Amino acid sequence: MTKTTHASLVSHQFGSRADAYVQSATHAQGEDLDQLAAIVSARPAGRVLDLGCGGGHVGFKAAPYANEVVAYDLSAEMLAALSREAAKRDIANLVTKQGRAEHLPFDDGSFDIVLSRFSAHHWQDFPAALREARRVLKSGGVAAFVDVVAPGNPLLDTFLQAVELFRDPSHVRNYSCAEWRRAVAAAGFTPGAATERRLRLDFASWVERMGTPEIHRQAIRSLHSRMPAEVLSHFAIEADGSFTLDTMTLEAVAA
Repeated sequence: MTKTTHASLVSHQFGSRADAYVQSATHAQGEDLDQLAAIVSARPAGRVLDLGCGGGHVGFKAAPYANEVVAYDLSAEMLAALSREAAKRDIANLVTKQGRAEHLPFDDGSFDIVLSRFSAHHWQDFPAALREARRVLKSGGVAAFVDVVAPGNPLLDTFLQAVELFRDPSHVRNYSCAEWRRAVAAAGFTPGAATERRLRLDFASWVERMGTPEIHRQAIRSLHSRMPAEVLSHFAIEADGSFTLDTMTLEAVAA
């Protein structure tokens, strides 16, 4: 069996699918994305960190209101793909930097705003990454984190983590709303408003975007067919496998 680190697995998983994420309609729109843009636009133009930027959609939305946006990601291929897209859109104030969320190569207090969307469930060390986000944010600066959140019910939580892992082996964990608030506070933020939403995902495009192997797609559908009514109802699992997840946007201030 080939041995690989989690960091290299994440980089491989997303590097090989970079263009799919840049072009993803699911990632390119949504009320949560509009909320992040509003957070940036409501403040004086400053320096914004898009932490775990993926396809760059947060950075694209933030750029019109910022002096500079730094798109930061583990995957060099993902950064290259979003740079090409930024050039097509004539976005001149977006720069890229490669690295891990747990070790940010930036000075203390060097950003006015830190944003992260659908990235944290891939972080190998969730508390360390949040501490780093706080370190690079100016005192009084604003952060906002968007991610899929785990239901508090253990049955529902177990199902969510299982299908996430079958779809993408670089998945670490979706955290509950309560876990998020505790972790953000422990990292040195003052947690603020939390906006909870529901996100419907089309099964076919969800697995295709990640290049999920057919055997794992079948495993997910097999789980669907054997789940109790509580799971089927909460995730609104449809005949074709499409389903609905819980998400949260958590705003915080650097204490």
